[in-house]
Amino acid sequence: MNRRQLLRRLHRTLVPMAALPLLVTALSGSLYSALSARDIEAFWLMKLHIGNFGAINLQPYCSTLLGVLTLFVAGSGIGLWLAQWTGGRQASPPST
Repeated sequence: MNRRQLLRRLHRTLVPMAALPLLVTALSGSLYSALSARDIEAFWLMKLHIGNFGAINLQPYCSTLLGVLTLFVAGSGIGLWLAQWTGGRQASPPST
């Protein structure tokens, strides 16, 4: 298995799992903002937004986790995109 295939497999496996917390954060923040504009209090959405899921409180780690996940998703996607343009070629060892 070459490097490009390995990167593609890793990307396809981990991005859906990484996308879930990012989507929860984006949707809860957007919905909370929209409801607040209509004077509807939905503080439970803000709790979801900051990583407090009741019994599981990820609030101290939420921003770090989201940052790392965002960098992973962007980095693996950019890596695949660059591999597409270079044809997946790797530098060959110097011939002697």
